[in-house]
Amino acid sequence: MDTLRSKHIYKVKILSPNMEVEPGDLVEVKTKKGTFRGILMPKHEFSDENIIVLKLDNGYNIGLIPEEIKCIKKGIRRKKKSLYKFEKKDLPQISIISTGGTIASYIDYKTGAVHPALTAEDLIFSAPEIEEEANIKAFVLFNILSEDMNPLYWIQLARKIKDELKESHGVVIPHGTDTMSYTSAALSFMFSKLSGPVILVGAQRSSDRPSSDAYMNLISAVRVAKSDLGEVAVVMHATTSDDHCFIHRGTRVRKMHTSRRDAFKSVNSQPLGEVRGNKVIFYEGYRKVEEDVELYDKLDEKVSLIYYYPGMSGELMTRMLEGMDGAIIMGTGLGHISNEMIPLLKDFIRDGGVVGMSSQCIHGRVNLNVYSTGRKLKKIGVIPLEDMLPEVAYVKLMWLLGNFERDEVIKLLPQNLRGEISARRMIIW
Repeated sequence: MDTLRSKHIYKVKILSPNMEVEPGDLVEVKTKKGTFRGILMPKHEFSDENIIVLKLDNGYNIGLIPEEIKCIKKGIRRKKKSLYKFEKKDLPQISIISTGGTIASYIDYKTGAVHPALTAEDLIFSAPEIEEEANIKAFVLFNILSEDMNPLYWIQLARKIKDELKESHGVVIPHGTDTMSYTSAALSFMFSKLSGPVILVGAQRSSDRPSSDAYMNLISAVRVAKSDLGEVAVVMHATTSDDHCFIHRGTRVRKMHTSRRDAFKSVNSQPLGEVRGNKVIFYEGYRKVEEDVELYDKLDEKVSLIYYYPGMSGELMTRMLEGMDGAIIMGTGLGHISNEMIPLLKDFIRDGGVVGMSSQCIHGRVNLNVYSTGRKLKKIGVIPLEDMLPEVAYVKLMWLLGNFERDEVIKLLPQNLRGEISARRMIIW
């Protein structure tokens, strides 16, 4: 009886004598329920020692208790846990910077629990076919839950992206889906020029589920990262089926459903393009790569995002404005709040604060010229933000306040800098 040896803590007993197999090998596994063929996946400290994880040809993972295992083809040996680099001639280099989320997770087939991928190679093993797409350099920058993402992480990530673009054609960022649109907006504003694509990608359903979207999303993201796209984008399932992925502009995308695989939509704008199989198809109007990378990575965190609701007290509004340099208000309809709030905003603006008005509505745009409340807001200096998404406006104001003087902030906030404001006759998808 031999033992499967690996730094990934494989302890499964194998009946085939003198047989040593490792994660990444193409193997054939005999069990009581039949024979299975696929790529041997890494095990982890949480895993049951009697179970091996196999990735089948369809991309799904299964847990098996083997009676016998036979190596068909040796895989590529990994030497480091923190950094994984695969090189093959005539392919561009793509950097994968993992930040966490469902896409960077694996299943413990003993308990059924899903754990975060702790190393770069864990992520690569989830979709080993990407090694045929590009020379992959992968590492885990931080491993956090999506809700724990914050502006300090955005800055660290942006600086790392800049470093990677010195030697890589593009960058792929596995990220939790819940706050991915905030991160994509932040990176969009921080980079005024890009020498390669920066692609965020996530998964609505973890790799242990038969309906997981992780595999297809990651492959599609790598393919887009090889293109001439010169901006930040999000690549996710376009439909509930495994037919194609959409390429969404980083400042126009929003998660529109809690669990559907096609949860991400481009709001008030069409996507930049799509990925069908190994074909990347761009529509009109996308920015192409430039020779240089230009990064403005300062952010002013003293910005409030305020959701107005009927009955909201002036006291609460005052507390949310206290100590802030700016605020984005999600108003009703065309961009309204109660008249009680107007003197409070007037004082805040007079004291140097910057206020932008967005709408709670998903589609359409702010217009402060129609009703008397809107005209009052505009008169005291509230800036209407057209059809800019509230979360994008929030990030944009943080970025503007961090890099420009107040007069310039007021001038630039309502301007379209990164595709965050769409033309009035833009087709809505």
